[in-house]
Amino acid sequence: MIVDQAIYRQGQRLPCGDLSDALEDLRGGDDPHAFLWIGLKNPTDAEFDLVNDELKLHPLAVEDAVKGNQRPKVELYDNTIFVVMKTLRYIEETSDVETGEVMLFVGDRFVVTVRRGEANPLARVRHDLEANSDTLRHGEIAVVYAVMDSIVDNYVSIDAELQKDLEDIEASVFTGANRVSSGTIYRLKREVLEFRRAAVPLAAPLKMLHDGSRSPLPQKEVRLLFRDVADHLLRVIDHVESYDRLLTDILNAHLAQITVQQNSDMRKISAWVAIAAVPTMIAGIYGMNFDNMPELKWHYGYFMVVGVMAAACLALYRAFRKSGWL
Repeated sequence: MIVDQAIYRQGQRLPCGDLSDALEDLRGGDDPHAFLWIGLKNPTDAEFDLVNDELKLHPLAVEDAVKGNQRPKVELYDNTIFVVMKTLRYIEETSDVETGEVMLFVGDRFVVTVRRGEANPLARVRHDLEANSDTLRHGEIAVVYAVMDSIVDNYVSIDAELQKDLEDIEASVFTGANRVSSGTIYRLKREVLEFRRAAVPLAAPLKMLHDGSRSPLPQKEVRLLFRDVADHLLRVIDHVESYDRLLTDILNAHLAQITVQQNSDMRKISAWVAIAAVPTMIAGIYGMNFDNMPELKWHYGYFMVVGVMAAACLALYRAFRKSGWL
């Protein structure tokens, strides 16, 4: 559905009526940075076709937008720029990272933002951009910068949350608290991988936007804005790649601890079985119906047998304790 649409001229928001009339007025006007911004959220095919009929978007870009679930990228189609970015939302209760998607069509005097999922709402981005008339005067490319900056800033926030989760798991594993399971470590590793899939592919498109030799943006000042966003993104990528490696090491260490603990338990079980074998053996012998065993006629025969069993068990216990099996 269309969640918002407006005309922006001289850094100010103006109401928008019919799309065709608004575009014709903008393209015939004397302000080269005036543009129309249409915001869509989870649009149906019919709603998207309505906008497409008015703006005449490139078919390949439209196909990607309709299918969704695209890799982060920036593509140039004639006089249209098509941008795809993954949005992320950190769920505090479960420490999960939920993935969404934002697509932007940037053309002659118009911007269309298509958001799928609940992550990274754009209402706040629009509000902040409307309050910054200097940035808004750069035209439709200012919307691309504002949306990218908001998404990457959200990456930075999620980066901090994942770092806290990783530090908690690391402390639990290496301090011997043993409060964490292999499933918990693997689940965080999976969320880090989800984060990585969103952040890493965006680095190359961002570099293209701020690289003077390849950038489709003529204004140096605008390219510097994208370079600042790229710096933040690269810092996040460095962190998330280190998290992935560290979680692999933590998982291996945790599994090694489990193996050591299992071996220790097996040694203890074996030691107690060996200790119990002595009285079991003697009791088995004396439990048989023998008539010609000398000690049966002794007055203190059974006391001697019990003493021998106790001494043997005590000797075995001390030996296993000294060897560390108990």
